[in-house]
Amino acid sequence: MGSKSGSGDGPAGAAQVDAYLANAREEHRAALQSLRETIAAAAPEAVEGISYGIPGFKYRGKGLAWYADFKAHCSFFPGGTAQRYRGELAGFRLSKGTIQFTPDHPIPADLVTRIVQDRMTDIAASGKGTGY
Repeated sequence: MGSKSGSGDGPAGAAQVDAYLANAREEHRAALQSLRETIAAAAPEAVEGISYGIPGFKYRGKGLAWYADFKAHCSFFPGGTAQRYRGELAGFRLSKGTIQFTPDHPIPADLVTRIVQDRMTDIAASGKGTGY
């Protein structure tokens, strides 16, 4: 994957994410890896690492998006940007900044890309975000 590593400096962030995914539920691992790759492709300047115990990316020093493994689902955390896509996310469980999905019903990659790019635009425009 071509993204930079983070959560500290150097390769530590990507190594921590690799370890997280290695310990994720086997049935969720491929879906989470696919989401990781989609986010990295959408945000090639983003830095990867672990924050709040889960993998994510930061952009310009601000939290961009995270994802996680849970017992019955996976989650994608793009912040409030997710709410702009509520109509396109019909069929997914949403909360304020979270989209829940399962490996058999993943979030379409093109939609993840648009959400991530909108989040990057918000960060660039406001300079605000949640850092890690």
